[in-house]
Amino acid sequence: MNFIWVWNAKSLKRYMIIAIAGLFTAGILWTGQSQVPVFTTNDEPVAIYKVEAEEKRLALTFNISWGEERAIPILDTLKEHDLEATFFVSAAWAERHPEVVERMVEDGHELGSHGFKHDHYTSWDDDEIKKDIQTAHRIIQEITNESSTYLRPPNGSFDDRVLKIAEGLNYDVIHWSVDSNDWQNPGVEKIVDNVTANVTNGDIILMHASDSAKQTNEALPIIIDKLKGQGFHFSNVSDLISGAEVSTQEVQ
Repeated sequence: MNFIWVWNAKSLKRYMIIAIAGLFTAGILWTGQSQVPVFTTNDEPVAIYKVEAEEKRLALTFNISWGEERAIPILDTLKEHDLEATFFVSAAWAERHPEVVERMVEDGHELGSHGFKHDHYTSWDDDEIKKDIQTAHRIIQEITNESSTYLRPPNGSFDDRVLKIAEGLNYDVIHWSVDSNDWQNPGVEKIVDNVTANVTNGDIILMHASDSAKQTNEALPIIIDKLKGQGFHFSNVSDLISGAEVSTQEVQ
């Protein structure tokens, strides 16, 4: 069981004031039978899964670890709609397809790390996790001349230990609140419904740009048009997080 936290600059300032004042009490938010802490003075690692946004803003994110055939049409669709997204790229994949990574950067998209080996970090020891994150960091930096600061662990697999290692390497772990399940290829209509049925302000949407996700690009323009019709605006993760309020969710 992990506690996932979302912070912003205003919240951090408030946190520091509380810490300096030596207030060690915690506010408790009750959700059903679960207790979800709202504030804590413990220096715990954090992960971001969504933000509390008053505006109708969403972040489109794509994981990619295999192939190049699906990525280019997705990039074309995003360019056609003048949208910026965040791509979490596997560094092993990036080594094989640097031209696609360069296209992402040229189109103004944000890059995050999806690690090097596409395996569950929670089954590795600390040194293996650290080495994989550092290897991915070096490769992505060599290709893009930019340093990634966001990490989405392979398979979305993390625990408190992974969070602490990532934090020690100056990475923020990014999860998601809306899962398209597009990698299962359940049909375009189902992918659209998975994303649009219960979307709310500040959601981070998970999609895939790997070749295994065969229906994503067909579903993507429908999703974009449908959500725009509901008044939503799209951004990358950094823009979504900027100015966000504190939000917590118990993730099991």
